[in-house]
Amino acid sequence: MIEKRWLIKEKGDSEKVEKLSSLLNVDQKIANLLVQREVETYEEARVFFRPELSDLHDPFLMKDMDKAVERLIIAVDKQEPILIYGDYDVDGTTAVAVVYNYLKNFHNNLKYYVPDRYNEGYGISFKGIDYAEENECTLVIAVDCGIKAVEKTAYAKEKGIDIIICDHHNPGDELPEAHAVLDPKRRDCEYPYKELSGAGVAFKLMQAYCTKIEAKPEVLYKNLDLVVVSIGSDIVPLTGENRILSYYGLQQLNTDPCPGLKSIIEITGMIDKEIQVNDIVFKIGPRINAAGRMESGITAVELLVTESESFAEKIGAEINTINSSRKELDHVITDEALNMIASNEISKSAYTTVVFSKDWHKGVIGIVASRLTETYYRPTVVFTKSNGKATGSARSVPGYNLYNAIEHCSDLLENFGGHMYAAGITLDMENLEEFKERFENYVKETITEEQRIPVIIADMEIEIKDITPKLYRLLKQFAPFGPENMTPTFVSRGVYDNGSIKLVGKTKDHLKLKVIQHLGDNRCVDGIGFNFGKFNDYIKEYKPFDLCYQIFENHFMNQTFLQILIKDIHKLED
Repeated sequence: MIEKRWLIKEKGDSEKVEKLSSLLNVDQKIANLLVQREVETYEEARVFFRPELSDLHDPFLMKDMDKAVERLIIAVDKQEPILIYGDYDVDGTTAVAVVYNYLKNFHNNLKYYVPDRYNEGYGISFKGIDYAEENECTLVIAVDCGIKAVEKTAYAKEKGIDIIICDHHNPGDELPEAHAVLDPKRRDCEYPYKELSGAGVAFKLMQAYCTKIEAKPEVLYKNLDLVVVSIGSDIVPLTGENRILSYYGLQQLNTDPCPGLKSIIEITGMIDKEIQVNDIVFKIGPRINAAGRMESGITAVELLVTESESFAEKIGAEINTINSSRKELDHVITDEALNMIASNEISKSAYTTVVFSKDWHKGVIGIVASRLTETYYRPTVVFTKSNGKATGSARSVPGYNLYNAIEHCSDLLENFGGHMYAAGITLDMENLEEFKERFENYVKETITEEQRIPVIIADMEIEIKDITPKLYRLLKQFAPFGPENMTPTFVSRGVYDNGSIKLVGKTKDHLKLKVIQHLGDNRCVDGIGFNFGKFNDYIKEYKPFDLCYQIFENHFMNQTFLQILIKDIHKLED
């Protein structure tokens, strides 16, 4: 296990912290956590802790929204066939479902389309436009894709098909000539919030339509369970509008989810548990994603738009089976890749990981790349062979710009796209070895030593005595947690176990202890450290250690008590 470095966030501006502490009548530690999250006024705190759907921005502030809604109203009035076109991942399939589920209340001539990951690839395809033409769809609403589909949009225009693009990815130098292009990241778009998911942008289109036709919004809000699944799965920031949509989306998901999501919730054994964003990320999202990775994203859309509970149970079970196959496959491929690295001395000591096998499944190489990055903590590309080309999925480590490294090798690539931490690559097989060499050399020259050490970001240092039920009650209200509003993480220095430390679990790999600030203290807090058993001998000798952790509530035998979840331990003596 590589020892991690801890990066403690800078304290919030002391004047702002004191002022907010006084305004809200909360401890300065809570005020500091808020200021770190750019919550600095009473009103910002009100929106943070008590969000209202009325706090959502006017959708017509988004560039082209008026044109999009005007075209949609014409299509509905004339009963034109409308095709809802979405990407094959969770964000894309939930976005399709949001539009379909709402528009079906006003329009009975709707179709949906999800491209095949292997035959068509990402985004709007020529085949998809042909499908629209064959089905006489004169309007296509493209969700979670389309912002770079310049050629495909022109192709649709030639066929007399109007396209409304609802995307959230960064545009290229040229925007498609669509009827309307909704994307808050457009340079000429003044929409106040830029970090919506694909389903979030689709929701804003439906919100604008709902407003224009003066319909009651309650029917639209029933789709917020789908929106929060997209937000959680696409790992967008849990700030601003995403926080509001997630707050109410989680309420919908926990009380009255659509039949499709309900079937997934039942399959994962969460029917009587409070579902949080983490459950979406690790349990709900991967199952919906598996359909697009292994077979077809259409299966996921069918699940999310059905009103039949029995059909939802049938499709949910199918998707769960697909997901089980996906998990088995990604574990097998990960093991093969790890063995490749371990058996090659050069690979073991390299600054990057680049592995290839023509037999690996294209649908899981992104997951494998993530697993290898966690293991070796370095920029990683996993390649397989697809349609005669080497197709790769790349992942980075915190702070290192992977996209720049790939761009440096762009003359070797047929196609690439992505961002700082993740990317997709296609190149000719004969260029693979040269890419591997140049990618390694570029990363070796540009990555810092700090970026090669795993990091845990903590919010602040506190003492064990600060861990109280009151503190935890306030911390709970910081949820929903996600990027830019992560679960608060703390550091306590020079702590001890009170003598109760023991190894637990079937293989005795986990630590259970009671943490005190000073030897002899009566005040302690229960702690659990998964896979930290190697520290047992050191800690039981009453030696001091620094602790990085999160606080949570443990419910056991009809009792509830505070416990700390250990994220890392640093010894202070050797």
